[in-house]
Amino acid sequence: MELDLTLILLFVLTGLGAGIIDAIAGGGGMITLPVLLASGMSPVEALATNKLQGSFGTFAASVYFVRKKLVDLTQMKLMILCTFLGAVCGTMTVQQLDTTLLAAIMPFLLIAIALYFMFSKRMGDLDRDRKISNALFAFLLTTAIGFYDGFFGPGTGTFFALAFVSLLGFSMSRATAHTKILNFTSNLASLIFFALGGNILWLAGFSMAAGQLIGGQIGAHMVVNQGARLIRPLVVVVTLIMSVKLLLDQ
Repeated sequence: MELDLTLILLFVLTGLGAGIIDAIAGGGGMITLPVLLASGMSPVEALATNKLQGSFGTFAASVYFVRKKLVDLTQMKLMILCTFLGAVCGTMTVQQLDTTLLAAIMPFLLIAIALYFMFSKRMGDLDRDRKISNALFAFLLTTAIGFYDGFFGPGTGTFFALAFVSLLGFSMSRATAHTKILNFTSNLASLIFFALGGNILWLAGFSMAAGQLIGGQIGAHMVVNQGARLIRPLVVVVTLIMSVKLLLDQ
């Protein structure tokens, strides 16, 4: 596939916008994947290239959150490991099973989560009491969500954020920061398998990644400064849009 200057510029600008949205509320793939498909890539090439560029955005946001001390990586080692292993298993499993049933269920589950984010009193800028230990959270939740991201994907960030808020009592800002770390982990796991399969269009991916690096940092900066008043409504809107898109795709 040959890329001219106009297409490269489009990829950079798309990555920039998606990086901002993804760092705040997730769902950046809704912006990038249609652009990659419209450029003439096959579905497999678009999915693989999307993982490459998305990894840069989540990495940029993760670095920003670590520097701002919203995340302590030493306390996330087990979560990161479980997410990675879950994503690897999901990526391997999707090659053997049909995702049709999951695709049919997911829009309604995402709508329910959007309503929870909209009306729950736990969605704020203050930490609350945790309900389970970090170890149990890692083994049960991050493994399962990592598996889901490798297997299917849409709404992964929303699931992570919901789990951090409802089970570990995190504020919206802390939940979003920790979500980006695990998003990057699961993206990296899937990216490795796509790279081994030779499905990535590297120039297109790196062009979009350039925008993602900038957009991810801008979005992370907005999370730190605006907190729940920005994250909460944007998560609701993005989640509902994802739900509608999944329904229309069917």
